[in-house]
Amino acid sequence: MKTLLEPLLRSPMLPRHLRELQGHLAEERRKRREFQERVEENAKAEFIEGEIIMHSPVSLGHSVASDQLFTLLHAHVSRHGLGAVRHEKVMVSLTRSDYEPGICFFSAKKAARFKRHQRLFPAPDFIVEVLSDSTEKTDRTKKMEDYAAHGVQEYWLVDPDRERVEQYLLKSGDYELATKTTSGEIRAQAIKGFVCPVRAIFDPAANLRALQAILLSGK
Repeated sequence: MKTLLEPLLRSPMLPRHLRELQGHLAEERRKRREFQERVEENAKAEFIEGEIIMHSPVSLGHSVASDQLFTLLHAHVSRHGLGAVRHEKVMVSLTRSDYEPGICFFSAKKAARFKRHQRLFPAPDFIVEVLSDSTEKTDRTKKMEDYAAHGVQEYWLVDPDRERVEQYLLKSGDYELATKTTSGEIRAQAIKGFVCPVRAIFDPAANLRALQAILLSGK
C-alpha cells in the first residue's frame, strides 16, 4: 500500500486528487444506495465497485452443482447446530460492493444476530462460487480479493464443466490454495466436521449417499 501511495503523497497535486477521490466515492455511495433500494428480489444482480452487474440464467450443470452442494452443507450445519447456510439470493454487503454468493455459511454467533426482514448481510465465514464463463474472471480476482480482505475464512470455486473443486484458505490476509481436485474428499476448515465427497457435488447418486451419511451421523 505504501508503494502505491508514495507518488501521490509526494505530489503537490495531492489536495486536488483527494477532492476528486472523495467526489468519486460519494457518487459511488449514492449509486449503491439506489441499487440497494431498487434491486428486485427475483433479479440476479450485484454492485461491484460502482458498477451494477446483471447476471444471465445459469446452465443446468451450474444449477445442479450449486443445489447439490447446498443440500449437503445445509443438512450438516442444521444437524449439528453450527449456524446458517444460504443459497444464491442472500446479498453480502462489503465495504464497496454488494455480492450474491452462490452459497455462504455464517457461524452460529453471526447468524444469531440476523433479523427476520434483514436484506443485507455481513461477510460470511465460508463462501462458494460456482464458475461460469461470464463470472469466472471476477470470481478469481475482485471477489477473491474482497472476500479475503473482509476475513472470509474459506473460499471454494466449483467448476461444473471440469467437475473440479478448488479450496482456498485465508492465511495472513490472503488466500492460499489448499486443494484442487476432481476426486476424493474435501474437508472444510471453516465448518466443523464437514467432509464433502467431490463426486457428491456433481453426481446425484453420490449426492444422495453423502446426504444419507450426514443424516445418519450422530451429534
